[in-house]
Amino acid sequence: MNNELQHRIAALQQRVSNACQRAGRDPADVQIIAVAKTKPVQAILAVRECGLVTIGENYVQEVVEKQVAIGDAVLWHFIGHLQRNKVKYLAPFVGMIHGVDSQRLGEEISRQAERNGRVIPVLLQVNTSGEESKFGVEPSAALALAEGLLALPNIQLQGLMTLAAFLDDPEAVRPMFRQLRQARDLIQQQTGGPLPHLSMGMTNDFEVAIEEGATLVRIGTAIFGEREYDR
Repeated sequence: MNNELQHRIAALQQRVSNACQRAGRDPADVQIIAVAKTKPVQAILAVRECGLVTIGENYVQEVVEKQVAIGDAVLWHFIGHLQRNKVKYLAPFVGMIHGVDSQRLGEEISRQAERNGRVIPVLLQVNTSGEESKFGVEPSAALALAEGLLALPNIQLQGLMTLAAFLDDPEAVRPMFRQLRQARDLIQQQTGGPLPHLSMGMTNDFEVAIEEGATLVRIGTAIFGEREYDR
């Protein structure tokens, strides 16, 4: 087992636990998604050996190739922007799709899920930063989209997801995480359906996200080390 990797994951889990303690939450309610984009199959298997079994991927071709190599030894979450014509490649195996930002995308996921005899868990993506470069519906449009997604037969809306602004000060993004939680709470209140998950927070700000209610944190750098590009 890779001792350096094991140490990084243990340190990450301790930080998650500490953030939960500050928020009065159970650490068991927060799941770490190991973001493995551009990382080789061997790195994913090493992470799994250290106890992290949920893998986040951003690119369809990459996750399909890795799934062929690894199979169902891990749970695959697709966390990138998804085009409708690519859904068919994910539908046979994906464990959750995080970035559903339109009714048409939801309909295609439901259609492909039915063809594969599945019900696929999804999250509704909300743009809480107001940045044009980010996908997701405006917070004011989240309820209407949620109602549409809840009506589809072969997807299960399980919560909301956001990509906060990438700022040096994690406290500066706290309002974005809080806004996602408030949007989720409103949708639950209006629809009566349980939405247990909030996917928010990355290596630079996941502790604040947990304090604001995150149940899924998408961690790449703190697990795999620095990337050659982006975060």
